[in-house]
Amino acid sequence: MARRSSFAYRMAQYQRELERQARAQQRAEIAAVREAERARKAYERAQVLEEKERKRLYLESRTAEVEAMNAQLQARNEELERLLIATLETDDYLDFETLKVEPEIPPFQPGALAVSTDPPRIEMFMPPSPSGFAKLVPGAKGKHEQAVAAARRAFESESAAHAEKERQREQALMEARAAYDADVEKIKERAAVQNREIDEFRARFDAAEPDAVGEYFSLVLDASSYPDGFARKYRMAFVPESRQLVVEFELPALSVVPVVKQYRYVKARDAIEDSPRPATQVKAAYSSVVAQTTIRTLHELFEADRGGKLETIVFNGYVDTIDPATGKPASPHLVTVRASRDVFTQLDLRNVEPLACLKGLNASVSKSPSELLPVRPILEFDMVDARFVQESDVLGALDQRPNLMELSPRDFESLITNLFEKMGLETRQTQPSRDGGVDCVAYDPRPIFGGKVVIQAKRYKHTVGVSAVRDLFGTMQNEGASKGILVTTSVYGKSSFEFAEGKPLELLSGTHLLYLLAEHAGIEARIEPPEDWVDPVAEAVTDEPSVEGVAVPAPAG
Repeated sequence: MARRSSFAYRMAQYQRELERQARAQQRAEIAAVREAERARKAYERAQVLEEKERKRLYLESRTAEVEAMNAQLQARNEELERLLIATLETDDYLDFETLKVEPEIPPFQPGALAVSTDPPRIEMFMPPSPSGFAKLVPGAKGKHEQAVAAARRAFESESAAHAEKERQREQALMEARAAYDADVEKIKERAAVQNREIDEFRARFDAAEPDAVGEYFSLVLDASSYPDGFARKYRMAFVPESRQLVVEFELPALSVVPVVKQYRYVKARDAIEDSPRPATQVKAAYSSVVAQTTIRTLHELFEADRGGKLETIVFNGYVDTIDPATGKPASPHLVTVRASRDVFTQLDLRNVEPLACLKGLNASVSKSPSELLPVRPILEFDMVDARFVQESDVLGALDQRPNLMELSPRDFESLITNLFEKMGLETRQTQPSRDGGVDCVAYDPRPIFGGKVVIQAKRYKHTVGVSAVRDLFGTMQNEGASKGILVTTSVYGKSSFEFAEGKPLELLSGTHLLYLLAEHAGIEARIEPPEDWVDPVAEAVTDEPSVEGVAVPAPAG
């Protein structure tokens, strides 16, 4: 009975153990499921956080992109607003010495040729002397002497070979040094040639040769740093007689002015959008760019002119574009101004308002530069193009080209009359003046812009005085004319241009006359005053220097 009870107890205990293990396994399975669920939820939470972080970082990148675009936009606008101020912080003078070069001499590098080898030493060849019992061996002494003789022969052979190699090395070193010295001389000569050219350039500039003066001031403008979008194209012509520089300058297009006011990021559409800049602001900014570029160029040229080569500068600013009406290339002028050194250097350019400054200089500025409304240049560049003048000088000796200074007064009158008829005026020739020139009354048949025109011509060798311009203005008023034109075979000075400024007067110099005759009348003429030529005397003129630096007589009516 006791055994049975013990067996039953053990069976019951075993059963309970199985049940305990089953419950433990069940608990483990439940724990594993819970842990898996916890890990899954943690993973999902991590994914959510990662997505949020990714979105945050993406939003930051797009925001930074917009901020960079707005910063770039602001920098561009500031660049355009500071076009004039930026150049005032720079000395535009171009020192000829800075154009010279110092020859860059590379070091002599002979390499292995510069390293000599040690000569052989006889000790390296000599056999060891016999010692001990070796001395007692019969014939040992003779064999040793034979070995010594062979060693000496080997030493002498090696020494001779070494000496030959050294001779060849030294010869090659000398040749390398000679080639190096020849290259150095070539480098020095190239630098010397360039520096001589600079000295010659300076001499031609000091002599006021038109080509050299134009080249110098072109280098000045080349050194000027402009923002992107500026063409940096210009032509120059210098008239030494009147110390006048004419500049034909390509202005930037309207596209240099940003048309965007601001950029912003739209999160809902994941897009960067821009706010358009008001059209009035774009037009005003472009007008300012045109005005600043004009004044900036005048400043750079006058500031670079330490030697006082320039008395006046004519600036014609144009835009290279396509005419929307014809689809063909067009180059309308948007600004034209003649500025004298005396007036311009008195300006405080740090405080001027560019458009008002141009108005004060009596500039003609487009009423709407953004719409490319043109103005008429004060002086057509082709009339003073240095190439045109040079060509005239070269061809001046040809007999078939008339010399205007050798024509009779009557022939000269007919020439001028024919010229203005070819230009579209209805001319009426009058009594020739005492100086052999022409007084002519003409009529411009165009409605509104036309009217009576008084034309006077002066055949002069020296600079025409301002009194002739005053006389023309008085004649124009007496005749009730709408315009006066003074033509001369010489040049005008600063006072003449200043008097004519703002008045319906046009002053045409000798180069202008040659250009107009070739362009409109098909006459290739030249102007070469005879050595004994004397300008007609009427009144003494002291306000203008002559070409030869003496007082010029006033032109007769």
